[in-house]
Amino acid sequence: MDWGKALWDQHDVMEKHTQSGLELLERYVKFVKERTEIEQNYAKQLRSLSKKYSRRGNKEDQEIKFTYQQAFQEVVNEMNEYASQRELLSENLSINICVELTRYLQELKQERKSYLADVKKAQQNLELNFKHLEACKKRFEKEWKEAEKVNQQVEKTEQDPGSTKADVDKVRMIAHQRTHTADECKNEYAAQLQKYNKMQNSFYHTETPAIFNKLQDMDERRIRKLAEGYSLLADTERKILPSLSKSLDTITAASNKTNEKQDSMTLMEQHKSGVAPPTDVEFEDYSQGIKPATMENSVHRSPKVRIKQLFKKNKMNTTLEKNTPLPVEDYSHLPLDQKKKRLKEKIDDIAKELQKEMDQSEALSKMKGVYEKNSHLGDPASLEPQINQTTHNINRLKVELTRYKTWLNETGDVSMHNNQTSAASISVFPKGQNFSEPEPADNIYECDFDDFDEDVPIGQCQALYNFDGFRKGELSIQLGEQLSILDEDHGDGWVRVRKNSGDEGYVPASYIKIF
Repeated sequence: MDWGKALWDQHDVMEKHTQSGLELLERYVKFVKERTEIEQNYAKQLRSLSKKYSRRGNKEDQEIKFTYQQAFQEVVNEMNEYASQRELLSENLSINICVELTRYLQELKQERKSYLADVKKAQQNLELNFKHLEACKKRFEKEWKEAEKVNQQVEKTEQDPGSTKADVDKVRMIAHQRTHTADECKNEYAAQLQKYNKMQNSFYHTETPAIFNKLQDMDERRIRKLAEGYSLLADTERKILPSLSKSLDTITAASNKTNEKQDSMTLMEQHKSGVAPPTDVEFEDYSQGIKPATMENSVHRSPKVRIKQLFKKNKMNTTLEKNTPLPVEDYSHLPLDQKKKRLKEKIDDIAKELQKEMDQSEALSKMKGVYEKNSHLGDPASLEPQINQTTHNINRLKVELTRYKTWLNETGDVSMHNNQTSAASISVFPKGQNFSEPEPADNIYECDFDDFDEDVPIGQCQALYNFDGFRKGELSIQLGEQLSILDEDHGDGWVRVRKNSGDEGYVPASYIKIF
């Protein structure tokens, strides 16, 4: 059943109902807008979280060597992808629902306004015609009463013996005029009444029902559109579920890739030094007159290591690390196995860079040949700076590659590695003097039990030159600095000294002046 037939007399109800429907549509648009803002804020927080826990720092800190680190990094990266999907959801909701329904809402408001205006206009016309009908009715009533009075006057005049014929004719003429005017008002009233009834019948049976039916159609279209908006909200989010599921699957796969045994092997490969544990301290029987293993007249003598220093190993290492600057080029500051690994990596990097430069040189040579054959394509001389720079880079990389290969070949055993390290440091000494690092004895933990306490200085000295100790065990000194001698030179060119700050280490014997 249509609104026009069932609710023809409920104009206010339909006006209120359609207004309420449009308000609900507007509320739903606002609801979706707030939902998009929530999704945008959620995506923003996810990106901030991902950025906060992403690896930062220098290149070495950014290296991911363990499977559990790789898995965590994948989790962090997937949070970025997760945030992208939430942003996409927010954008689709805004475009497909908010923008579309807002436009549709404005159209419905204009359409409703037009229908209600038509109803109001028809009602105003009907009311205007009814007022005109009432005016005609009142005029007819007035004229008819006046005509009746005149007719009564005529009868009285005719019955009056004192009335002349002229008086009677005059009254009859006036009565005739009044009766004629009353008849005209009657006809006008009848015509107006017929017109009003026709208009009223059209208003209540044709115009108003038609407009109410249009309002019904508009309201039903609004309901269908609103229902589509409800469904679109679910469908839009359902479209991103495969991507979200893929991100979650990636996180699960990263978890499955975690291998605790592999991580343990990686740690051992990364930090094993290859140095054997120290042997037992030999017993020196002084009661039998046996002299200590370290003779005073030995040419090569390792520095004494006291028992107290053994127990203070961590503290000493910390002190030495403070005096140690950035790692040296040949990685001599690293244990042997790590040094080999770093050298191999460096050689691979240089080889790749060298191949890249050689390919570029070949390409430039071919281009130069093309320019020489076809001068209109370009000037061969314009390529000379690039060719010269590439040639310089190739020569430099070849020298570096040879140097690193030499260092790698010299890591055949520990002693060779130590000798190479000492040779690498000769170039920093002045006056052409060559110094070698103290060679360790068979047992690096040899100790004198009578020197259980801290070292007692055996003399004083002053630094003649600046010296930067870049290797473990060396001590950096400044020109004119006062030092305490803890162990003298035993023929290897090194003296163990102590600063006033308490830092200890070896310095070249030619860099100091003994008082």
